Amino acid sequence: MTTTLITGANKGLGFETARRLVAAGHTVYVGSRDAERGRRAAERLGARTVLLDVTDDASVAAAARTVAADGGLDVLINNAGVEGRTEDAGVIGAADATADAVRRVFETNVFGVVRVSHAFLPLLQRSAAPVVVNVSSGLASLSHASDPDSPAYGYPGVAYPASKAAVNMLTVQYAKAFPNIRINAVEPGYTATDLNGRTGTQTVEEGAEIIVRMAQVGPDGPTGGYFDVSGPLPW
Repeated sequence: MTTTLITGANKGLGFETARRLVAAGHTVYVGSRDAERGRRAAERLGARTVLLDVTDDASVAAAARTVAADGGLDVLINNAGVEGRTEDAGVIGAADATADAVRRVFETNVFGVVRVSHAFLPLLQRSAAPVVVNVSSGLASLSHASDPDSPAYGYPGVAYPASKAAVNMLTVQYAKAFPNIRINAVEPGYTATDLNGRTGTQTVEEGAEIIVRMAQVGPDGPTGGYFDVSGPLPW
């Protein structure tokens, strides 16, 4: 039985990924910073729940102890993320980006990935086929962001793409450091979720496809890569 933890899994892409992996036979932990929402989501899914706020050291450490006591971990999906918008739901562009605004996004999207990965790596290293999936974004691609013909070129936000570019680098460095673990970054696509005010153009079922696929790679699968549903993406 494969045991999988998904951060930010009480809704959106995390919830749909959990649903698909439960159906595939995984024992899934729904990581949620809200205990009641996590409990309700887990009940709907036939999954387990664990209180997990990726911005809080004590919360992450407690979650790691809970999962360890239940038997360990095979797959970690770092899904929790925020975009960082103004009060009127606008994207914060370069002219208005402050250190505090960028820091808030990085606290979840970057430091959260480091915090959770550090806490759960000892459990993953005990697995026979450990996997880490870092949910990134197509906006993280420097190649696409600098290409006037790419949709990513027109995105004005600073904090979110910068944070996801950092996630891509974390993916590369962790993959080199832990060659026994399949560690990859994925781009779900522009999916309608709360993160973007449900402005995305595809469903969570479509967006979860690459996450689910990379969560199930075997020991001979890729590592240190950046993928969308069609294949590798340019950094």
